[in-house]
Amino acid sequence: MRQRQPRLVVAFHTTSAAMATEALCRRLNLAGKLISVPRQVTSDCGIAWSAPPELRETLELRLAEAGVETAGLYELML
Repeated sequence: MRQRQPRLVVAFHTTSAAMATEALCRRLNLAGKLISVPRQVTSDCGIAWSAPPELRETLELRLAEAGVETAGLYELML
């Protein structure tokens, strides 16, 4: 069984915002991946970005600069 670890989960209102986040993070070489939204989180589109928690400030800044709207950022054990 895979061991749970802390993750930053970024939820979105739209699928296009989730896809824009993936493209942005790939371009900036930031760790993370698209996942299905965990049950603990409410999201309109069903897709979230999962990243190491230590990237929270960087992601918030970069997403704001890129104009990507989020539905919330959550730190969860996944």
